[in-house]
Amino acid sequence: MTDDRLIVALDVPNALSGAELATQLGDAVNFYKIGLGMLTGGGLALANELKQEQGKRIFLDMKLFDIGATIEAAVRGLAQFDLDFLTVHGDPHVVAAAKEGAGASDMKILAVTILTSLDRADLDVCQIRAGDVSELVGARAARAFEAGADGVIASPQEAAMIRALPQAQDRLIVTPGVRPAGADLGDQKRVATPANAVADGADHIVVGRPVWKSSNPRAAAEAIVAELNSPQAHNPNH
Repeated sequence: MTDDRLIVALDVPNALSGAELATQLGDAVNFYKIGLGMLTGGGLALANELKQEQGKRIFLDMKLFDIGATIEAAVRGLAQFDLDFLTVHGDPHVVAAAKEGAGASDMKILAVTILTSLDRADLDVCQIRAGDVSELVGARAARAFEAGADGVIASPQEAAMIRALPQAQDRLIVTPGVRPAGADLGDQKRVATPANAVADGADHIVVGRPVWKSSNPRAAAEAIVAELNSPQAHNPNH
């Protein structure tokens, strides 16, 4: 059973490895994330192959950040690939330029709030203003929505808080940092299980290592889908 709420991150070295993993997963997964790590390894070619030849949905995780004119030009170029989601940093000028570049395409612009691999100590090193991480995430999400973002990227621990924002109505919340119970956390610090993330308001969850490092990736993906459809994942208010 395919469930588009599950996005599998193809965080593998190159397009060949990504294509092999997609073949193993077959019809168990319909939505894939391709990020910067694979960009120089044929990532755009793989995105096009999965989209055009296999009918999969594609989330291109570029986390773009630059001056407005450059962002607009870059997104306009990417919009021609018929992608589903594209990430940019959540600064309002970046989001507004990305929306301009996306034009009339169906590509959704998702704003990154604060990376799920960062905690307050990391933000201090980066000289990000003082305050609770979830508070900062909420403020960045609200401003990104106001700038036109179709959705935001945030940790599952902040999903409920973002979903409660007035600006979040009809917007997407996509949560990386999702780990099935007992899975290795890897480099993630703000995590939750698939069921908890969806119950708290996430529209999509992004899972990478627990799937592609599994001895049986398809079974791992199917287990996550089963959890997404369990009573524990039900959110009566979403």
